[in-house]
Amino acid sequence: MPKITYVEHSGKQHVVDVPSGLTVMEGARDNGVPGIDADCGGACACSTCHAYIDPEWVDRLPSVEPMEEDMLDFAYETKPGFSRLTCQIKVTDGMDGLIVQLPEKQI
Repeated sequence: MPKITYVEHSGKQHVVDVPSGLTVMEGARDNGVPGIDADCGGACACSTCHAYIDPEWVDRLPSVEPMEEDMLDFAYETKPGFSRLTCQIKVTDGMDGLIVQLPEKQI
């Protein structure tokens, strides 16, 4: 089972086992990781699961789809090339070690 590290804005880390097939957002939500609100439940309709992808992982993840790109316009302090909505990243076995940093707040 892939381990994903969620890093709060304060620097506190949460290393979580996330089953393949779930999303990065579901892994955070199901394990009580603070900083990912996921108000829409994963429908790509709110941007409250925004996170920054560690630079080593950016090119290893599936590309951003147009709907996600549009919703990122509503996220807090996006970083072009690094910001993603975690509800749109489906976990695979190859994502073991993924690191995501959480923004200071969600809008």
